Amino acid sequence: MQYTAKLDQLEAKFEELTAQLADPAMIGDSARYRKSAKLHSDLTEVVEKYREWKRLQKDLEGLKSMLEESDPEMRELAQQEMASLEQKRGEIEGDLRRLLLPKDPNDDKSIVLEIRAGTGGDEATLFAAEIFSMYTRYAESQGWRAEITSASESSLGGIKEVIALVSGQKVFSKMKYESGVHRVQRVPATEQQGRVHTSAITVAILPEADEVEIEIDPKDIRIDTFCSSGPGGQSVNTTYSAVRITHLPTGLIVSCQDEKSQIKNRAKALRVLRSRLYELEAQKQHEAQAEERRNMVGSGDRSEKIRTYNFPQNRVTDHRIGLTLYQLDQVIDGKLDPLIDALVAHYQAEKLKQEAVLV
Repeated sequence: MQYTAKLDQLEAKFEELTAQLADPAMIGDSARYRKSAKLHSDLTEVVEKYREWKRLQKDLEGLKSMLEESDPEMRELAQQEMASLEQKRGEIEGDLRRLLLPKDPNDDKSIVLEIRAGTGGDEATLFAAEIFSMYTRYAESQGWRAEITSASESSLGGIKEVIALVSGQKVFSKMKYESGVHRVQRVPATEQQGRVHTSAITVAILPEADEVEIEIDPKDIRIDTFCSSGPGGQSVNTTYSAVRITHLPTGLIVSCQDEKSQIKNRAKALRVLRSRLYELEAQKQHEAQAEERRNMVGSGDRSEKIRTYNFPQNRVTDHRIGLTLYQLDQVIDGKLDPLIDALVAHYQAEKLKQEAVLV
């Protein structure tokens, strides 16, 4: 196998980390312990796969000697067993190639989810509300936590714009391909003649940045407080609990009014601001690496139409990978695994192709 030298290095590092984590001195250094434990966890899957591959190699070597047996039945059994083990070895080698791909440093992060109604008027706001509900149900199924930071409702009960923090394990790794234009085709409730209309919304997925990655200078922000609007009771609507933060160097503005506490709203708003600043910096880096993005089918760019939800035919189509499912009712109910798993597999396959070209 091509990557054995690299895998040997990773296995040695894994064993070194295992010993370190058992050292009482390491446990006393919480920051160092967390860093080592994280790296140990990241290496676990690839090391276990590599050890399984080595066991298969050893078994195959043992079977080769059986091919020299004089008993024809023994030789046939050995050949059958070798064929089975070689197939397993091939599958494991595929898994190892995938695990050795350069990892997106944002995959382990939580996200900021932003949904905005686009073309289609009131129908677009109703669809935005449904898509937000779809994502919150999916988040619940994954054991994630979704917290609204700000929302603007339409007169029909739809959503003009909603921003939420979705926290949990590896949220960005699964949600990062959801950024883009989502289109809906259906007969709106306000349509009198039964005609199918097309509306659209935009979805943005931003990896949540922590304070170490994006440090915000207090001199660079202006914080305004105001009374929250919408549901929440008298204590929310009559106290200056809502917060608006303006980042002066970039002009970015973030508001949060979901909590009754001004302190909590300020903390949430800073989390969103930090993630938007992180995204700005990431976009600069992406522009320098635009060739790689152009080579991939669909970049997740927000201006790109990525998916169509056709209600009359119970059909959902992801245009980037040509996947069509006649399970729209289940998708809207938050059962997104068939779509998300297919997207992850597709982009991993694209990266493997690029790696093969570079080797």
